[in-house]
Amino acid sequence: MGHCIYVLNGPNLNLLGQREPTIYGTTTLAQIAERCAAKAGSLGFEVEFRQTNFEGELVESVQQARGEACGIVINPAGYTFTSVALMDALKMFDGPKIELHISNVHARESVYHKSLISPVVTGVMIGFGAGGYELAIQAMAALAGKA
Repeated sequence: MGHCIYVLNGPNLNLLGQREPTIYGTTTLAQIAERCAAKAGSLGFEVEFRQTNFEGELVESVQQARGEACGIVINPAGYTFTSVALMDALKMFDGPKIELHISNVHARESVYHKSLISPVVTGVMIGFGAGGYELAIQAMAALAGKA
């Protein structure tokens, strides 16, 4: 496996910057992608940045990462709380995995309090806003042994 970090994003994150800015901020997903690429590049990594609204596509991206990525940063969005299929796919990825959420899900409605993903990842980053992605890239570089 190379020095590629997969950054995977689930449903509705394509609407960042427009969607509930009081919760998610005004940064767009395209801006986050640019920041992730810059941060990863400064640490000697590449980024494969993806977003999908479809559960099966997200599962397939995790499966593809098995042969290509040194680690996965994933914001599963709504699938965090519902997708056994995504949880199972992540269990099959042997490298480090970071679950990321822009908002503090524990300060929100109770439906957001039980993650199916947290038990199968290396670490969780919650509530750091859009900047959490860059923090996750930094953490992934350390987990992958380069920082």
